[in-house]
Amino acid sequence: MNRTSLAIEPAPRVARKRIVIGIGEFAVSNDPNAVIVTHALGSCVAVCVWDPAAKVGGMVHVLLPDSKINPGRASSQPGAFADTGIPLLFKTAFAQGAVKARCRVHLVGGATINGGPAMEPSVGKRNVLAARQMLWRNGVMVEKEHVGGTVARNVTIDLADGTVQLSGSQVAAAVL
Repeated sequence: MNRTSLAIEPAPRVARKRIVIGIGEFAVSNDPNAVIVTHALGSCVAVCVWDPAAKVGGMVHVLLPDSKINPGRASSQPGAFADTGIPLLFKTAFAQGAVKARCRVHLVGGATINGGPAMEPSVGKRNVLAARQMLWRNGVMVEKEHVGGTVARNVTIDLADGTVQLSGSQVAAAVL
């Protein structure tokens, strides 16, 4: 019997769509070929959400804990504040089919950058506390977090599987 060998070619690589968000911005998508990325997350906090059943994920890059300090900016850029950006992130994810009970949530950032008064909590710490409080009050538990420290991080959430990856010049690459 004469067997013909078949050459198996690797599957073509699908180009990944990069959705880059900046300070005070957020993105939600159900595109499995996309990743959402934010860079230089210092005292800011990124909240990442992923619903594995609906295949919906998102991220918000929060600048400050409380919108009361700048209602005008909160109106035009609600993602800048924990108390307005986090609810908006979840509402947008829910509109695309995410369900709160299935959501996996990751919290990243809140570093203390350039010191600050010793007795005053840093903006980073206040951002982390505000994000945790907002999530807790709404019955959302944080699955994993990488917060505090003194270095900036880059954060990526892969919408194919919800993997959150960290990188940065002084941060060892990590997967949450």
